[in-house]
This record gives sequence, C-alpha cells and structure tokens, in this order.
Amino acid sequence: MYGADLTEIHDLIHESRGKDYGAEAGELTRRVRRLRPDASSLLDVACGTGAHLRHFAELFDRVAGIELSEPMVHAARRALPDVPVHVGDMRAFDLDGRFDVVTCMFGSIGYATTEDELHAVLAAFARHLNAKGVVAVDPWWFPETYLDGHVSADVTTAAGRTVARVSHSAREGTASRMDVHYVVADARDGARHFTETHHISLFTREAYETAFRAAGLAVEYVPGPHSGRGLFLGVAP
Repeated sequence: MYGADLTEIHDLIHESRGKDYGAEAGELTRRVRRLRPDASSLLDVACGTGAHLRHFAELFDRVAGIELSEPMVHAARRALPDVPVHVGDMRAFDLDGRFDVVTCMFGSIGYATTEDELHAVLAAFARHLNAKGVVAVDPWWFPETYLDGHVSADVTTAAGRTVARVSHSAREGTASRMDVHYVVADARDGARHFTETHHISLFTREAYETAFRAAGLAVEYVPGPHSGRGLFLGVAP
C-alpha cells in the first residue's frame, strides 16, 4: 500500500517518465463507449491520487473512486472535492450504487495475490455494474512479457524540488518484487531518501480471462495499450 512519502511525489515522477493520464483516460473512454455508447457513470478502483479520475470526471456525468491507501485517498479528495473517493479494498468492497463503467488502471489489479483473490476482485467489479456495463482493466505484466531483473532510473525537477527514482524488479515465484528507491531534495528541507517494495502478481492472460468469465462478464483482450501490457474489457449481460 502506498504511503504518505510516495503520495506526495507520485504523479510528478510518473508524468516525468512520460505517463499521460489524460490520453489514457480518453482512449479508454473511446473503447468503452464502443461497447456502451450511453455510458455516463464510472467507478475508478485503486484510483490512487485521482490522476485518471480527474480526467474521467470531464468525460462522464458521475464518477467516483475507491482506494486502499489512506494518504492517496486524502490526496484525491483534495484534488477532486466534488468527487466521492472511498477507502476500500478492491478484493471486497460494497458501495451504495452501480455504474456503467468500472475501471482499474496502472496494473493495480496485480496487487491481488492469488487467483482466488483475482476472482474476488472481478466479482466485486461486476457487482457494481449496471446492466450492459463495462469493466476495463489495465493489467500488470504476463509471465512471458515480464522483464526479470529490469532496472529503471529517472530524475525530474519541478517547482524547486528534485526527485530521483531508481527501481529494480525481479521475479519471486508467481509474482514480481519491485524495490524502489527515492531521493527527494529541495532548498528548505534538503535531501531525504525512502524506499518502497511492491509485490505484484504475474497472472497469465488465461487467468484474467477466466476470472472475468467467472464474474459473468464477456471478455476481450486488446494488446498494445498501457506500455504494452494491454487492456481487458468485460461486458455484463
């Protein structure tokens, strides 16, 4: 779960690495509306700081978010004071309301630790869908597309603050372990260092599709988007 240190710099570092939240939200919305042209409500699960949600709010009449990390929930609420953002676990949440679209972006679904948990996640998504609603999931890497031992490094400066990020990712059984080191420096506070470790499951494409179908969703996989991880789209009856 993301902590307060990372929440403060999360969007800055990822946008500096080329992530375009607005373009991703727009492209996903176009794909969803090919399946549900009248879609007007959206729930973003594992919404983080609301970086995608702020763009979805311009594209849908009603939006909401849910996020496990309380620091990220607080950040999303500050950024989007008119949008309901709930604290909750994607594996077992129960909101009062249903939506035309449920999204889960940025590989966040990989935080489900087992295939049973993956099924629970998709079942929770399906419970919050209107009839003919669409679930859109940006998955984490598949076992065959994951780069074991991958190292990345980025440095960015904005508003008088410099952030450096170095990560190393290695396979651990059926998951990836990503160790990330951050150094944040500014004139007032000097430099500080912190680390985050993330265990993210390497589910197969077949495991995702099985979980979608078990939740009662007709599923298709779109290769290519989201840095090559692709996109799953599931449609409720």
